[in-house]
Amino acid sequence: MKRVVIGMAAAMSLFASGALAADLAAKPYVKAPAVAAVVDSWTGFYIGGNLGYSWGRARNTETISNFATGAALATGTGSNNVNGVIGGGQIGYNWQVQNWLFGLETDIQGSGEKGSINFVCVACANDGTNITSTVTQKLSWFGTARGRAGVLVTPSVLLYGTGGLAYGQLKTGGSITGTNIGGVPVTVAFPGTSSTRVGWTAGVGVEGKIAPNWTAKLEYLYMDLGSVSAGPIATTILVPVRTAGGVSYSSRFTDNILRAGINYQFGGPVVAKY
Repeated sequence: MKRVVIGMAAAMSLFASGALAADLAAKPYVKAPAVAAVVDSWTGFYIGGNLGYSWGRARNTETISNFATGAALATGTGSNNVNGVIGGGQIGYNWQVQNWLFGLETDIQGSGEKGSINFVCVACANDGTNITSTVTQKLSWFGTARGRAGVLVTPSVLLYGTGGLAYGQLKTGGSITGTNIGGVPVTVAFPGTSSTRVGWTAGVGVEGKIAPNWTAKLEYLYMDLGSVSAGPIATTILVPVRTAGGVSYSSRFTDNILRAGINYQFGGPVVAKY
């Protein structure tokens, strides 16, 4: 009897071991699920706005002449500030290549920049008195079309350089004061000039992601719009010897622009699976 019990126990043990092995072999291999990671990308179109201040500079030349003969009596030079608040909007496109970024951007700005300079021509009038004049400048608006290139020092912070075409509307004007044929002081206003100038711009900036699809930037630009000129303009002011005087002037305009902006990037972060 004892031998029978021992044999049954051995058989049950072998059966249980075989069933467990079969169960383990039947379980399939299950791969761990993929992990999704959100990767910020700078590639895509964007649009935004900006506000800043501009420190312009006008380098001026003015000549008082005998209007009939064109002979110059005196020439003066001087510089003055043309400062003011600026603001506008920009649109562009970025291409991100690893840690490098390349892009194109265009913007249009309204400008409150204006300034003026005074000239005194000592004893230039026919009666030996001074002739004084004022030249004024105003930048009404300007725009740029630029390339951008930079490096992502972190995935969310960009340092870049930029440069390209600049254009804007520069207005000049002013007045001149002297004595007329009766020896009476008279002031003559210059006919206003207004022209769209084309030049160049270059600068640097820093831009960072502040929220999904949103970035903020701080940018400096140097801009050169070349020169605008007028004259000779006839006046009723007498110069030696008892002849009408003329005036000519030119202004070369450059600008230093500092502005802060915010951009909205179309599209969204890239979802990568690992």
